[in-house]
Amino acid sequence: MVTIENVDNPEVALNLWLEESELSERESGRVLAVEYEYDQYYLPGSPCIKLLAIYCKDGGDVFFTVAESSHSLHDKVHSMELGLDAFHSFSKINDLPVLNLSAPLLLQTVSIPKPWGREIWYTGIEERGVSRVTDGLFSAPLSWVLSVAPGHLAANRERKINLLKILDPLAEEVYGDLYFELHEEKREVYVVTNVDRQAWPNGVGAIRYGFNPEVRKTFLSDEAFKAAYLDVVQDYESLRRQIDQQLDNYRKAEGIASNDPVSPEVMKGWVLMLSPTVLAQEKKLREEMNCFTSLLPLEEGDVVQVPLLTPHSLQHGVRTVEFQTPVYERMILSFAQKVLTQDHWDTEVALERATVDVSPVPELRLLEEGQGYRIEEIVMFEDFQVTRLTMFPSSEYLLPITDYYGLLMVINGAVKCQNASLTKEHAVLLPAVRSDTQLVNRSDSESIVLLASPV
Repeated sequence: MVTIENVDNPEVALNLWLEESELSERESGRVLAVEYEYDQYYLPGSPCIKLLAIYCKDGGDVFFTVAESSHSLHDKVHSMELGLDAFHSFSKINDLPVLNLSAPLLLQTVSIPKPWGREIWYTGIEERGVSRVTDGLFSAPLSWVLSVAPGHLAANRERKINLLKILDPLAEEVYGDLYFELHEEKREVYVVTNVDRQAWPNGVGAIRYGFNPEVRKTFLSDEAFKAAYLDVVQDYESLRRQIDQQLDNYRKAEGIASNDPVSPEVMKGWVLMLSPTVLAQEKKLREEMNCFTSLLPLEEGDVVQVPLLTPHSLQHGVRTVEFQTPVYERMILSFAQKVLTQDHWDTEVALERATVDVSPVPELRLLEEGQGYRIEEIVMFEDFQVTRLTMFPSSEYLLPITDYYGLLMVINGAVKCQNASLTKEHAVLLPAVRSDTQLVNRSDSESIVLLASPV
């Protein structure tokens, strides 16, 4: 029989239990079950729920699972037998994942629809969506998993995990172009993983990145340049609102909420119902507005660091992996569709703060080269860093032990990470307190892995 303890801090109880286990004659098969209150800090009002964490020690490993507590689950725990096999059976019967406290945790994504396509979150913990952790069969919210042992898993940075996500824009021009925006706090870096050949036949896509230096030269000052750009954007925004008001009427007629994304096919059909004169004016103003900005070519494998205060807009059909600080802040300068998440643009304030001079994209710095592998620095921000590990066929690489959690994502090839077989766009969270983690390139070509960690 397993007794459930009510605790304030599950990790304190876990550490005491592990100390007792070391002194016990029977280390393996021991089970600890704890119930604790958990504030869902990422939801409005931070509603509190009770979670139930169950740990099972087997040799040098500690396995665990977590679920929302309930009377029925209590009854099942009380009747659970000791031992790892019983723990696995209990978890499977109750659709709960079995996770290893010191091993890589396989991340399960959540898809966030956008007017330009979608974001695919690996470590998102927000009101809009929460990513999950899976054992391949069952999963639990990442936020719950981290709460079970925040020190072991995240070095107590469980509420500041870097956001790892994929930007997956539509392939259609305009419809798949992201907001032209800037950030004051959020640091981000893009790694291009695919360029849609239907959108970009030569395989070279783009990101709208800063302002056009040639156009700037035609003005007496940066202030005059910004003023002229603001005038054009405001003209476009005024027309944009007229168009969006008409499109909202079509939404209403179809029973679609005014701020819900719709497919590009539906949107194209609605747009064709607009006046040709209005559409021609929209295109003219949009092109005038975009003339003030620059396009940076992008190919698969390219890396773009986005400095603070630099306006940018990933273009249609360019799929990228993004690492960013976990803050939600931005200022929208312009957008060629309706903005669904706010009722205004921030052009005037954003322009006051925007950087006009954009530094060239730096080349990657070689950090280490060994037999069968190469490590390059993608970015070193104040709060986190990202490196790129290239592994040659059949090579191995032992991840260094650190005091921080890490994020690992495969973007090319196939890699075995301890017991997990990872292929393209699979990602894991590396616990802060972890056992030796060996990577093995299982493909007959190069495998490429991205690694991120706090600084």
